[in-house]
Amino acid sequence: MQDPRVDVSALSFPATLNTPRLRLVALGPEFLDDVMRGLADAETLRLTGTTATFTRDAVAAHLAAVGARDDRADWAILDAGTGDYLGEIVLNELDDENAAMNFRIALLPGRPGRGYGTEATTAVLDHAFATIGLHRVSLDVFSFNPRAVRSYEKAGFRHEGRQRHTLFWDGEWADSLLMAVLSTDERPTSESRTP
Repeated sequence: MQDPRVDVSALSFPATLNTPRLRLVALGPEFLDDVMRGLADAETLRLTGTTATFTRDAVAAHLAAVGARDDRADWAILDAGTGDYLGEIVLNELDDENAAMNFRIALLPGRPGRGYGTEATTAVLDHAFATIGLHRVSLDVFSFNPRAVRSYEKAGFRHEGRQRHTLFWDGEWADSLLMAVLSTDERPTSESRTP
């Protein structure tokens, strides 16, 4: 078998990805207000297990630098019709030797159940396998987020395990569910799925 090769040039300033209802564009400073809105939302913080606080200056510095990095790809998820910011989606934690990356997504509240997360995830997986050259994309999701689990399953992620009591939130322990998808797994693609 040939050694896995990752095209890290496809990570820096990632390409715009288009789906029937969405446009995924490189996340940058122009989305500062939108990102800050997500970081101020209590439910978004709970679903992502985010306990840190972020200053506007720190987030602005991150957004100014993230596009040029060759170890991750960050996109803003936009409504293709209106241009409204819906959230962000990220491939990070590059393991170049093993052609693997971590996946995460955070949608702004108020639009659940419309399939935007699954649609955006499918587009990023298509790009991850066909363009970047990844073999494995993995994630962990908290057990109290069944909506996200269903979305990941629809996009092709498979369950790999459970880590017990990884997050202490509001006086209770939550488990992390480990999921991954391989380039060789059968899964829907952007061309094959309808919203």
